[in-house]
Amino acid sequence: MTARVDVDLAEGPVLSRRSPLRWVLFVLGWVIALALPWFVYPPVAMDIAAWGLFAMSVDLLLGFTGLLSFGHAAFWGSSAYVTGLVAINTGWPFPSAILAGMVFAMVIAVPIGYLSVRRTGIYFAMVTLAFAQMIYFVANQWRDLTGGENGLQGIPRNFFGIDAIETDAFYFYYVGLGLVLLGVFVAWRVVHSPFGRVLVAIRDNPARVRALGYNVERYKIIAFVISAGLAGLAGGVFAISHGFASLQELNWTTSGKVVLITVLGGIGTLWGGPVGAAIVVSLEDWLASSGFEGTGIILGGIFVLIVLLFRHGVWGTGRQIASWVQRRRRQNTRS
Repeated sequence: MTARVDVDLAEGPVLSRRSPLRWVLFVLGWVIALALPWFVYPPVAMDIAAWGLFAMSVDLLLGFTGLLSFGHAAFWGSSAYVTGLVAINTGWPFPSAILAGMVFAMVIAVPIGYLSVRRTGIYFAMVTLAFAQMIYFVANQWRDLTGGENGLQGIPRNFFGIDAIETDAFYFYYVGLGLVLLGVFVAWRVVHSPFGRVLVAIRDNPARVRALGYNVERYKIIAFVISAGLAGLAGGVFAISHGFASLQELNWTTSGKVVLITVLGGIGTLWGGPVGAAIVVSLEDWLASSGFEGTGIILGGIFVLIVLLFRHGVWGTGRQIASWVQRRRRQNTRS
């Protein structure tokens, strides 16, 4: 049985390239991204950006390829550890350390993807989860390298000796945001390329795509590796921002959280990832600051409401409403 995600990926007239609303949203997104640390605690703003890219990497598989991964914490977490180890042992500027972590995530994604994409649906999800737990076990047991349960602490934020960026989270945010935006551009370019169209076709009808002469498994593996690289980029930025990497980054709950963020924002929308990340991270920070310990209950309740009432997520539902309003205006104009 082939996993299928029933999501309308067409942007529709409301967000077409000639639509003024598209450019308004583009400018608004830039303004929000640049102004975020002025209104939100800078480390929280950086978390929103990192988790947003992480969710986009998952959506690349789930929404555009039809593959639900419950093991993406393996790439987020392993990149966080490698980024930290490189930064600690070499003293390289943190963009280079993050790049090393991203490359490592893509390297381990090749054999994992090769063995996983031969399964679909829940079987694919379980295989990816199993691999993620294996990496979690290795990190936990290899204490001399990873610190075990104590994690990898004291990750430096070296950046060519520029003290403001190395010591102030506010200035670091803008450098980290630049790295995140590079990942966002890659995700956007993949989705809007002929390769991305083939992925959508594979999601909808892999048998027909295979009959047309495409190597379906190869396309899935490439998409899996690209997705892992984006997750690794996000994980590296997260590790540098916090100055440590822990087993929590490799835990299965991290994979579950990013899937929740993706569904909350809107599967198959790409931009739903940052929206979902902003909601979840901000809510977690607010609840933690208020001393409330039942964060999981609140997030679970919101997730249930979104699934039941907003089938296309926050971004997808907003896009549908805007499209409906535009159609109504056109009908009233014609009448």
